[in-house]
Amino acid sequence: MADENTIETAAPVTDAPDAAPTEGRGPRRGRGGAPGGGGDRNRGERGGRGGRRDDRRGGNRDEEQGEELIEKLVHINRVSKTVKGGKRFGFAALVVVGDGKGRAGFGHGKAREVPEAISKATAAAKKAMVRVPLKEGRTLHHDGRGHFGAGNVTLRSAPQGTGIIAGGPMRAVFESLGVADVVTKSVGTSNPYNMIRATFEALTEQTSPKSVAQRRGKKVADLLRRGGASAELAAADAEAIAE
Repeated sequence: MADENTIETAAPVTDAPDAAPTEGRGPRRGRGGAPGGGGDRNRGERGGRGGRRDDRRGGNRDEEQGEELIEKLVHINRVSKTVKGGKRFGFAALVVVGDGKGRAGFGHGKAREVPEAISKATAAAKKAMVRVPLKEGRTLHHDGRGHFGAGNVTLRSAPQGTGIIAGGPMRAVFESLGVADVVTKSVGTSNPYNMIRATFEALTEQTSPKSVAQRRGKKVADLLRRGGASAELAAADAEAIAE
């Protein structure tokens, strides 16, 4: 009986050291890349973070796609490229895009098919949109001139009810920009690409009285009063611009 008790009590003591390394080696194999180890947990966490980043990117794309934009097809023509086997024909499109609230841009694209060329031009126009300050949301603050190549354009602000006095590509620009009253003149070229570039050069030079007052450290009413307006009219115009 004494020997049996001794054996029974000694067996757990001798097995314990063998069990301890086994338990220690198990987690090490898991951390080293076992299918059920900590590597999966790390990969899962990284995957979760990546998914959140993808969700954020997707949300930004949805916001951009949800924005209502005015797209105007200005010009499309067939182009050809001479290759070893002959000529390869395609199409070039010029598109103007705007939100009708003072932002507009233009782009051009080439492709073998017309819809693909238009989509490329539209994507390029959305990336190149610029903001133009508008007076009362309907016309320009001041006159402007633009030049590109052989084309020269002149833009003039107009009173309410004048409408868009412009032709061809320039009309598409002002309609997409949201301008309701403007008088324009283009001389020197009938190339739509040069006319569009000259128009945008003139638009990018537009400044508002508010930005000029901030740059000079003065009040808007003081700048308007220097233009010959009375103090009361200048104050009223300044309040309208501030709003």
